Amino acid sequence: MAIEPRSRAALVGRNGAGKSTLMKIVMGLIEPDAGDRSIQAGTRFAYVPQEPLITGETLLDYAASGAAERWTAEAWLTTFGLDPAKPAVNLSGGETRRAALAKAFAEEPDLLLLDEPTNHLDILAIELLETELLSARFAVLVVSHDRAFLNRVTDACHWLEGRRVRTLDKGFDAFDDWAAKVMEEEAESLRRLTKKIEAETYTFYRSITAQRTRNEGRARALQAMRADRAERVRDLPRELNLGVDSGALSGKLVAEVKGVSKGFGERTVIKPFTTRILRGDRLAIVGPNGAGKTTLVKILLGELAPDAGTVRLGANLEPVYLDQSREGLKSDMTLWDALTPGGGDSILVRGHSKHVAAYAKDFLFQEAQLRQPISTLSGGERNRLLLARALARPANLLVLDEPTNDLDMDTLDKLEELLESYDGTLILVSHDRDFVDRLATSTIAMNGRGDIVETPGGWTDFLRQNPAFLAPPQSSPAGGGGPRSGGGGQPQTPAPARKSSKLSYKDARRLEELERLLADLPAQIAKHDATLADPDLYGRDPAAFDRAMAAATKARTELEAAEIEWLELEEKRENLAS
Repeated sequence: MAIEPRSRAALVGRNGAGKSTLMKIVMGLIEPDAGDRSIQAGTRFAYVPQEPLITGETLLDYAASGAAERWTAEAWLTTFGLDPAKPAVNLSGGETRRAALAKAFAEEPDLLLLDEPTNHLDILAIELLETELLSARFAVLVVSHDRAFLNRVTDACHWLEGRRVRTLDKGFDAFDDWAAKVMEEEAESLRRLTKKIEAETYTFYRSITAQRTRNEGRARALQAMRADRAERVRDLPRELNLGVDSGALSGKLVAEVKGVSKGFGERTVIKPFTTRILRGDRLAIVGPNGAGKTTLVKILLGELAPDAGTVRLGANLEPVYLDQSREGLKSDMTLWDALTPGGGDSILVRGHSKHVAAYAKDFLFQEAQLRQPISTLSGGERNRLLLARALARPANLLVLDEPTNDLDMDTLDKLEELLESYDGTLILVSHDRDFVDRLATSTIAMNGRGDIVETPGGWTDFLRQNPAFLAPPQSSPAGGGGPRSGGGGQPQTPAPARKSSKLSYKDARRLEELERLLADLPAQIAKHDATLADPDLYGRDPAAFDRAMAAATKARTELEAAEIEWLELEEKRENLAS
């Protein structure tokens, strides 16, 4: 695998395939058993793991604890919507992720490695991350399950499957077709190998000539083919076996909500909102972190009383709720205990008794994992365990709160197929735009200021009809607040922000840096050219000639890129000043 300067590559593979291990090998955090790792001298790395550990007294202390200057760390924390003075304790999942991203960007690496960077980020934060990655000057290697995110930011794919890495020199939007073609070719190759082994085995054991000559070479060739086939079969991925029982038929009306509102203290979470959910609806709830999505779900389920308005639930409801906080999973309990909370060695799966080991196997767990504590499971494995517990029970109302976190794409595809064929009612809370687009028949959006709109279709349909709804509120001379929606109606478009007359702090600093480069690089090029002008250099020291040639080419490439970027920023500065 090779990572080129400024490339933005996806590292794709199943949970447990070894993506995180490979990223740590790339960074030099762990040593490979064999093979070579070569890096350009002076290469700087930054890494955002799946579960970042935030240390220090404040977020600024944390973000500046690596190779970053404090002013740079402060600027990036602000960019990602965080207060640099905020204590680095009791952070939400989204704040933890944004702090880790700010620290990584502030270190100005040559290669940034991101392991599931969109987990716990809301849609606005994901779009901000996309924008920053697209304008970044460093290379990126990213592991993510978010298709919309990968489609937008990547220009190459590394696919880790069956302990091998295959590379596609195109963005993720071309990955599915390419991967399907690769798998078809390998399946056909395995079929031909199997046929060849069958024919050779028949010939070897039945042929009188072969028995007489005792051809040892032929025997070794047959043994090698069998070993090759065994290796290929061993690497064939196991399939997730998902199923769901929609249980008894619910009433046609699932929930009727009239004029519901809710607040906590002085903050209004839900302004008067009215909707109706019918049997078979697939409702998505989207919005920023902290907007009140989980609060709305609990009101819809009758678990939380509204401050005003009424909620009427339909008849014969059998709800199952998959909670994003993973409540009920204690780190010291075993996988066996989690699947059989009442004890015993069997579990009732959609009305039928099944041995816990067999059911765990359906969700790709090995029997040896059953007695291990949940703390040893990866994030993806814990989410599969939650799915296993939730889908064991019949449910005509399925409520999934952030079900896509940490799941690999194969599991997501299986879950999508399952939910597409599910004939019950689905309520889905998610920041995964592609997942919402594929499943939702209607979308409720919350902007964090109490406003709610409901739109037919998925995320793309909502965004097309309400482009400014999730935008931060803009102040106006009349002192008006953010967008309003009367009982789920269309919001007013916020007043446009006053145009800035100068470059942002980050752009201004970059312009200064580019001016230094434009002054220094020509001198470097001249120095390398002088070295190359020696007619005897190549004959005397070919390696020195190659180094000087590579350094001169690199400096010229950097000078060209710096000139283009300087012109872009100068044009931007002039436009802002005009």
